[in-house]
Amino acid sequence: MELFGMPIMQVYLVVLIVAGLATVLYIFFSDMAEGIGEVSPLLDPAIILAFITLAAAAGYILELVTALNSGIIIVIAVVIAAILDFLLYFFVLLPIRSAEVSIAYTDESLTGQVAKVIVPVPVDGFGEIVIESVSGVLSKRAAGYENTAIAYGKEVLIIEVKNGTFIVKEYEPFHFK
Repeated sequence: MELFGMPIMQVYLVVLIVAGLATVLYIFFSDMAEGIGEVSPLLDPAIILAFITLAAAAGYILELVTALNSGIIIVIAVVIAAILDFLLYFFVLLPIRSAEVSIAYTDESLTGQVAKVIVPVPVDGFGEIVIESVSGVLSKRAAGYENTAIAYGKEVLIIEVKNGTFIVKEYEPFHFK
């Protein structure tokens, strides 16, 4: 069978190569097309490119190893690509998109935590604190609450964050008596 004046095997191979290259380009530039797949999963470029690539690969392999009619091979290739694309979407892409990043934090999420002063905080100036968390040790710029000075090695409570500066107060642990 011929399509566009070329043998069908050659068409499958050209489509496979072009879709494969488009997939590689999409991997590098997917941030620019990020919102396209939000409307419908069927419009997601990753799904469309995977479907075209899988259909072309299945069609090429079936043309190569079987003696079936080309029309039947196209139908079988589309069915195989649809099944594999469905599995790819529901078992790979969807879980990856809904995965929660466990080491991410925001400065505001650190409010209320206890930190340690590593560079003394002067009156009306800045020092530095370290916060030990699950994701590691974080070092942040700090200023004293109500412009108070805080010495090196003291434990402080993070009150708030203003413009990337942590406003801290010397920590006084609560003890039952």
